[in-house]
Amino acid sequence: MAGKQSQSLRSKSPILVFTLALVALPLVFFFFFLLFSSRNPHQLAEPTLLINPNPNPNPTYEPQTSFVASLDHFLHNRQHPPPVRDDTFRAVTGGGGGGEADKEQELDDLMSRTQSRRLYGDPYYPVSFPIKVYVYDMPKRFTYDLLWLFTNTYRDTSNLTSNGSPVHRLIEQHSVDYWLWADLIAPQSERLLRSVVRVDRQEEADLFYVPFFTTISFFLMEKQQCKALYREVLKWVTDQPAWKRSEGRDHILPVHHPWSFKSVRRFVKNAIWLLPDMDSTGNWYKPGQVYLEKDLILPYVPNVELCDSKCIAESELKRTTLLFFRGRLKRNAGGKIRAKLVAELSGAEGVVIEEGSAGEGGKLAAQNGMRKSIFCLSPAGDTPSSARLFDAIVSGCIPVIVSDELELPFEGILDYRKIAVFVSSSDAVQPGWLLNFLRSISRARISEMRQNLGKYSRHFVYSSPAQPLGPEDLVWRMMAGKLVNIKLHTRRSQRVVKESRSICTCDCRRANLTSSSPLL
Repeated sequence: MAGKQSQSLRSKSPILVFTLALVALPLVFFFFFLLFSSRNPHQLAEPTLLINPNPNPNPTYEPQTSFVASLDHFLHNRQHPPPVRDDTFRAVTGGGGGGEADKEQELDDLMSRTQSRRLYGDPYYPVSFPIKVYVYDMPKRFTYDLLWLFTNTYRDTSNLTSNGSPVHRLIEQHSVDYWLWADLIAPQSERLLRSVVRVDRQEEADLFYVPFFTTISFFLMEKQQCKALYREVLKWVTDQPAWKRSEGRDHILPVHHPWSFKSVRRFVKNAIWLLPDMDSTGNWYKPGQVYLEKDLILPYVPNVELCDSKCIAESELKRTTLLFFRGRLKRNAGGKIRAKLVAELSGAEGVVIEEGSAGEGGKLAAQNGMRKSIFCLSPAGDTPSSARLFDAIVSGCIPVIVSDELELPFEGILDYRKIAVFVSSSDAVQPGWLLNFLRSISRARISEMRQNLGKYSRHFVYSSPAQPLGPEDLVWRMMAGKLVNIKLHTRRSQRVVKESRSICTCDCRRANLTSSSPLL
């Protein structure tokens, strides 16, 4: 009897287990429902953090936009080079020797294999991100020593240029070489940009960055000493197998001040130059040295503090001046337009015209004046560009650009018509024309442009760490558009017999002419 009962229970046990499972399953679902419904709704969205545009956020380190403060932090925290160096670079020692051609050929073979692997493995190559940049580990006399030279002398404001501007202020305005280098060599855990990554092996590189401080050396060294240093840098760079392989076409040279590196420019004209503008008069650059297809325009570093969207909104009622200008009233070359504008505008109602330089007092006066004005006059200087344009942008003051041959930074990405007014020189100097034109612009249009300035200002503020959509980021986004052409001309130069045919450098392009366009 007992055996039959045991057998009966065993036969019923699967049915019992199945029944208990059916009862328990709804309880399990109910338990998980209570658990997740009690959580913060933001917690449910946590997986979306995987697509955070800032892959390595560091909330404890606020972006530093002061060149002096950022440089001080940089020099005291990143002086020592990384312990591991690129094998290819380390094999390059000095100049001369029978093995130079072999090194160049070996590097070319390695780069060809790398590019072939990327071609068949990356569906977006060669325009894929991030751009891979090799940063040369140059001798300290070309890099850190020059940065220390600035740091140890910047308090000496008696060091002035011929027009009375403090040289250290000018160096700050042209310090794009520092901001780019500081970001590229920063530990990856501190970097925020996705558009570019530093590589340690040359064969992996799309581009090569030369971290030499041309502006600091020009302004802070004796003339002959500076020229000697330029020659040393030239020899060091042109001895590199990577330079010889491409004749410099994939190398980036920061020559942002138009006077810098002038004595040796003709030897590096194939390289990508980082410039403030492109002067077509021949005063600053020789014909064929610079053109948009090869080089890149970068904004000056603003000399005033950022007025963000909140600041712009709060200052709207204070903007009672129609048109403001503070700067040198007489300039050379294309800047002669300034004297004509001063003669036309001085004393007019709603117009403030002041003589001033980039010193500390001038910085504060310019900042106050721009934040009280609707429009800020931005005429050509000695070159078509002027730092004043970028001061106006970050101050929320609508630039009135009177510079017929001006080339603008990142114009392949940014539409300057949304934030600035363009006026031809011939129109601007006509009696009464400019002020009548500005007064005809509707309040709605002014409000829209001022809001756009609040959005665009981030594109012109250099910082450490470099910010997404900041100028450092846009540099590499613009470089991406040049990569295919760089590779084309590099390969072409390797097969075409020298002087067998002319290689187009786009010297015959039409001049950039500005015409006034009506605004609603």
